[in-house]
Amino acid sequence: MATNNKITSIRIILFLFFTSIANVFAQVQKQEYYELKTYTIKNEAQEKRVDDYLEKAYLPTLKRMGFGNIGVFKIRPGKFVKADKIFVLIPFSSVDEFVKMEASLAVDKTHLAAGEDYITATHDNPPYERISSTLMRAFSKMPKMKPSPIGSPRKDRVYELRSYESPTEAFYINKVSMFNEGEEVELFESLDANAVFYGEVLSGDRMPNLMYMTTYENMEKRDALWKAFVASDKWQELLSEEKYKNNVSKADIWLLYPTDYSDY
Repeated sequence: MATNNKITSIRIILFLFFTSIANVFAQVQKQEYYELKTYTIKNEAQEKRVDDYLEKAYLPTLKRMGFGNIGVFKIRPGKFVKADKIFVLIPFSSVDEFVKMEASLAVDKTHLAAGEDYITATHDNPPYERISSTLMRAFSKMPKMKPSPIGSPRKDRVYELRSYESPTEAFYINKVSMFNEGEEVELFESLDANAVFYGEVLSGDRMPNLMYMTTYENMEKRDALWKAFVASDKWQELLSEEKYKNNVSKADIWLLYPTDYSDY
């Protein structure tokens, strides 16, 4: 009898263990993945060639392939601001989708024809200086992208893209936990920050780091929200917690606006 009870207990433990693993795996599986492509350009001629390619060839082809909610953003003009980048944000339901996308683009005849000027550019007249690519996985607290509901004129909108670098991988994991378990995501939601995504960087040039994007009707709304964020009891509570100390070593901030052909 004792042996049978022991076997039953072991079976229960194994069942609970594997059920837990399955639940974790399911949670990871439903989290989206994001590619952030950043084009660096040197002049207006390159800007026009990249714009033409994205608007007339790249985005239409991705949409025919079933991809949606593709954001295209440029740096808001301002004093001492060098507006030399175009950001393209693409959501994927899986890494496999990300891998297959480029291969599909390479053989799509409509894409090749519409993007001929860009695709067949000569070595001495390239359409851009460089392209960088960052691959991310959505945070567990916000597993799906939420395209911005903002309805103000596109030129007035502020899409704030942030990258938080951490001194080590352990501090990076801690900062991600601060957003998820520490409820920093909920704090943004309570202040109507209109987050588009929060992402763990899986591959990029500033690792270990996370990235996220929030949205505002205009700069005044953006400034007011951050003032409320810093003054909030929740943020002051998080700042005071010893376990979250020193988990960000560098923050990069880009204030952007959506192009006319961006999905949002």
